[in-house]
Amino acid sequence: MSMSNVGRPTRPEASASSGFASLNGGRGLLQDEALIFELDGWDKTGVDIAPAGRDASDLGDLVRSAPIGLPGLSEPEAMRHYVRLSQKNHAIDLALYPLGSCTMKHNPRLNEKMARLPGFGDLHPLTPVAASQGALELMDRLAHWLKTLTGMPAIALSPKAGAHGELCGLLAIKAAHEAKGQGHRRTVLVPTSAHGTNPATAAFVGYSVTEIAQTEDGRVDLADLKAKLSSDVAAIMVTNPNTCGLFERDILEISRLTHAAGAYFYCDGANFNAIVGRVRPGDLGVDAMHINLHKTFSTPHGGGGPGAGPVVLSEALAPYAPAPWVVAGKDGFKLVEDVTEEAAQAFGRMVAFQGQMGMFVRAYAYMLSHGSDGLRQVAEDAVLNANYIKARLSAEMTPAFPDGPCMHEALFDDSWLEGTDVATLDFAKAMIDEGFHPMTMYFPLVVHGAMLIEPTETESKQELDRFCDALLALARAAKSGNDADRFKGAPHLAPLRRLDETQAARKPKLTWKSPTNTVAPTPLAAE
Repeated sequence: MSMSNVGRPTRPEASASSGFASLNGGRGLLQDEALIFELDGWDKTGVDIAPAGRDASDLGDLVRSAPIGLPGLSEPEAMRHYVRLSQKNHAIDLALYPLGSCTMKHNPRLNEKMARLPGFGDLHPLTPVAASQGALELMDRLAHWLKTLTGMPAIALSPKAGAHGELCGLLAIKAAHEAKGQGHRRTVLVPTSAHGTNPATAAFVGYSVTEIAQTEDGRVDLADLKAKLSSDVAAIMVTNPNTCGLFERDILEISRLTHAAGAYFYCDGANFNAIVGRVRPGDLGVDAMHINLHKTFSTPHGGGGPGAGPVVLSEALAPYAPAPWVVAGKDGFKLVEDVTEEAAQAFGRMVAFQGQMGMFVRAYAYMLSHGSDGLRQVAEDAVLNANYIKARLSAEMTPAFPDGPCMHEALFDDSWLEGTDVATLDFAKAMIDEGFHPMTMYFPLVVHGAMLIEPTETESKQELDRFCDALLALARAAKSGNDADRFKGAPHLAPLRRLDETQAARKPKLTWKSPTNTVAPTPLAAE
């Protein structure tokens, strides 16, 4: 018996590894599909366009003198092309998306419907304040929820992503130090397990970065922190729960030591989904924290963006928050946009307008549909699911930190693969043949051959069991020593086999070049 693309025993099937291949490049009901530019349609169009009513003489040298370079497809051809492409990619609507350190959870369709309401979806950024009262009220309510959930008095909604939020927080910290005559503080402390954007953002602001060591149980080394705190330190950047999937037990002491040294505490909020409704970062002594709306409050992730990374600020940093922000008054809502008067100490602006309205609507709809008790359950269920995966997979795989529970993600190392000639990458590629997207590999770097799995709260026990059953079966196959070809050649059943990902990243082919025999449309400039 073989395993199907959801990890369940089924009837034997032919595969590429058995030497069978279709004659047309398809695989069963999955159609082969070329690039849209390679389709035969250069001399046609899917719509009828009336002839131009006048010539183009008034356009001068702006008239096109070469083919436009777009293929022509009928409506069925265009629809089928993109549907076929969608079948070649993994999606949260297909199966569990186990990427650790990057919460990938279901986006309720209700949120999408709300974001498309005309008053929000069609709102122009230059709409007068008087005609934007509904949108400003929603921003004000969203800000209230985020401040309440974090226990922080101020917020900047405008940052467009997590790293943009980090930039916002560090610029506020820099402005605060300079206002106190402490501009000489030019060092930021970052733990070894931090997200890569943390040191990158600090360097972008002009700070030097010093790494803080990690203890054997995966947490910040307090002794190393104490040794590196000095009058030159501007801030510490800590992710909590951290990237090893663990809560920093000494977070209050980290905060106390940081503040005693005159520095500020920046918290990376990427993993807020694990503690929302359970822990308020403001109570832990955090001065600034970005919130990835796409990770905690269900707005689209990555290519489904644009993103949003609001930043909450402590009382000490609130005066330096960037414009704009919403203010409620007796005459309704207004925007504080100029860096004068009440915003005189603001470090400036992050964006041209007010942020990502569609993301604000989706996040607020998510909050309202869950309520405060529902958001608390989100965190509880996310942690429960991660611990269930850790418990089940520990039968064949080795947890990186076996003692005690994890938080929102389960982290495994590759010690269980010793002597098998199978690497973390091979195991991850074999997961594709079982219909699952690989987990995060080789990160955090402090764990050798790391496999980081985050199920989130949106997965049922049935889905978790399907996922775990597939991984346990693969783990046993890897340990057997009799199935090396399965792993070294994986994936066998995907539309494309294993790629040279390093070359793809360093030398991507971003443009399509027409073969010499391609039929191109006649330039319109000749008409």
